[in-house]
Amino acid sequence: MNRYLATIILLCCSNVFMTFAWYGHLRSMPQKPWIAAALISWGIALFEYLLQVPANRIGHQVMDVGHLKILQEVITLSVFVPISIWYLKEKPSLDYLWAGLCLLGAAFFLFRSRIFGA
Repeated sequence: MNRYLATIILLCCSNVFMTFAWYGHLRSMPQKPWIAAALISWGIALFEYLLQVPANRIGHQVMDVGHLKILQEVITLSVFVPISIWYLKEKPSLDYLWAGLCLLGAAFFLFRSRIFGA
């Protein structure tokens, strides 16, 4: 499998776990003590790391750390927004759009030499 594609797929999957580890307890356990939420979140985050670490190692074979970080941020927002709307019942706002456009701009400027060969 292409290393770029493998990295993207693994990062997308890890971000699903990350989003639920960081924010899922806000909806599913609002009455539980924060320590219980933290311990459960750490358990969920283990699965995030089991996907994220290999993703970064595979990605680092074809990208530098700056590329990986911007790619991660774009994927994070791409995963977070649908989950926050669907699961957390957040109301979308134009701020999501503006933040997404800023991240797409960052990705464009960082990856443009690889895309256009400049």
